[in-house]
Amino acid sequence: MSKKLFWLLPIACLLLAAIIAAVAPLSENAQSRAAAEIAPVTDAWRAALPHDPVAATQAYMSRISPAAKARSDAYFEGGYWLQAISFAISLASYWAILSSRVLVRLRERMEKRNRRRWLISLLSFASFIILCAAFNSPLDFYQGYYREHLYGLANQGFSSWFIDFFIALAINSIGLSLVLLAVYAVIRKLPKTWWIWGAAIGIGFLCLLMLISPTYIDPLFNTYKPLADEKVKQPILSMARSNGVPADNVYQFDASKQSNRVSANVSGIFGTAAVRLNDNLLNRSSLPEIKAVMGHELGHYVLNHVYHFIFSFGLILLLGFVFVQHGMAYSLKRWGNRLGIRDQADPASLPLFFALFATYLFVMTPVLNTVIRNAETEADIFGVNTSQEPDGFAEAHLKLTEYRKSDPGPVEEFLFYDHPSPRKRIYTAMRWKAEHLQPELKPQ
Repeated sequence: MSKKLFWLLPIACLLLAAIIAAVAPLSENAQSRAAAEIAPVTDAWRAALPHDPVAATQAYMSRISPAAKARSDAYFEGGYWLQAISFAISLASYWAILSSRVLVRLRERMEKRNRRRWLISLLSFASFIILCAAFNSPLDFYQGYYREHLYGLANQGFSSWFIDFFIALAINSIGLSLVLLAVYAVIRKLPKTWWIWGAAIGIGFLCLLMLISPTYIDPLFNTYKPLADEKVKQPILSMARSNGVPADNVYQFDASKQSNRVSANVSGIFGTAAVRLNDNLLNRSSLPEIKAVMGHELGHYVLNHVYHFIFSFGLILLLGFVFVQHGMAYSLKRWGNRLGIRDQADPASLPLFFALFATYLFVMTPVLNTVIRNAETEADIFGVNTSQEPDGFAEAHLKLTEYRKSDPGPVEEFLFYDHPSPRKRIYTAMRWKAEHLQPELKPQ
């Protein structure tokens, strides 16, 4: 690819991204729309639900209007295509960078002026990340801004959204550049076993991110403050204390400025714990719903899912590095001279490194989803047991059908879902309810 043609591509992508942002629709009010499209019920309706969990689950599911189901199905199914499109764009951008030899020319120029390998590598990595961001900007703007407004799921104007997007991009770029600097240093010094140490570096960075995110990164996007409503706060702290979670406060954050999605999390490792919920959950949900959601989040902490994820993702990462190591060795032996890449430690090999790793992760998507989905299933069971609010749990998951397909097929769920489907999650709650009815009310 010629130099002039190459540089036209990222410029054209940035212009297309700007056009996408300019023509994005304004969101309708997702909260009022959801209230109209999920039929309201009373406590008497919940009390009169069938004892059979399948029938009770269907009663909940039937409250979703056909229009709401069609919209959420279309939104979620569109995400399948976006995954494939994102993968294709990434591979195309890596190929364009490789075939243009832009990183090779950059390395050669820097070597004439500076012999510090770490600086040459760092500047090469930063250049690669910036180029990839430009190539991906149309899809990022469409998926993160245009499409969210199209489906009425976003509240942010473009300037506010772009500031958040830019901050996240800057943080990810800095972190990724430092990780790559460490990985490529290992490739240079330990060419035969670098895949082992590369995986260790990735796991270490993941642990560091989990430690610093609640305190230093998350507040860059939202304002966190102690939850003032004692009627909500104390039941959550009671559940935390009864399950050994070391938390003495609950924090709320203003996610409503971005969207109307309900959310919460309990994060922390090595004896730390931060219990947080967003203002949408507070404003859109009853106390039983809030307790059910927070019980689920506490379950992740109590069941040590973060350590399970570190182990599972670490193993997947290790296998990925093995694949990349062999793939780079084969590719450079066959095409290295044509591409101007000296060896695996050459920073100009980074597009090849990413192309191989992206291919591996794309193929492994069902495995990654299954690891997360199994943990979410365990947290669901823990949450309904801890909160003892099965109807609150079911109501909360009806809200998630605003953007999550409610009733997928088994193959579809295996391939694309990193959480159990809403139907399955409501069934979990109704099964618990059926098994915990008072003895005199249980069916014989």
